[in-house]
Amino acid sequence: MSIVQSIRKQFVPIHREGWPFVAGFAAGALVLGYIADPLGWIGWILTAWCAYFFRDPPRTVPVREGLVISPADGRVSSILSCVPPAELGLSDTPLTRVSIFMNVFDCHVNRAPVAGRITSVVYRPGLFLNAELHKASDDNERNGMVIETAGGARYGVVQIAGLIARRIVPFVKQGDSLAVGERFGLIRFGSRVDVYLPEGVKPLVGEGQKAIAGETVLADARAADPARAFRTL
Repeated sequence: MSIVQSIRKQFVPIHREGWPFVAGFAAGALVLGYIADPLGWIGWILTAWCAYFFRDPPRTVPVREGLVISPADGRVSSILSCVPPAELGLSDTPLTRVSIFMNVFDCHVNRAPVAGRITSVVYRPGLFLNAELHKASDDNERNGMVIETAGGARYGVVQIAGLIARRIVPFVKQGDSLAVGERFGLIRFGSRVDVYLPEGVKPLVGEGQKAIAGETVLADARAADPARAFRTL
């Protein structure tokens, strides 16, 4: 391994969407440092946090037909049966929804849970309630999309802005094709992603579990086993 490769392994890349913010925080740190040294140190700490927030690490994505991979880093905050947002046109009856809450220390780059073609992308303005609240799915600003797999299964993925987050940044549009684990957007600065599973697909994660975007298996569409049970030890 070359010295350059070795150095690169020690640093996690920052997503290009984050560089203007990192630069802004750094400029603020310089100004604060000019006013008073202690303020400058606070500014540089916040700059380091901003760079950490916009990190975009590579992920090792499980690849097998039927696997549904987590679209976000964070905690599985809820697994409920509920009707998807009407604008997605997924279903008029309840589907299993897996919600992943991202705090301000989680990586906020979102990745496709399945491979397929994006059949719709719909943005809805709204409030900025705590993203952990159940009603945030209906009331908060959100950007939803439907991914249709080669086998015809349709998955709903909804990015939801939270109490601090004020901007959903999509990287894709209707008609695009995504590979599983491919980046499709990010949210600034603390938020949630909901995944609506097709009827009959059971989740393999439990509430409170830590999920890693592009790596954690949320569900398996090919599994015939009953849903898993979980306990906290």
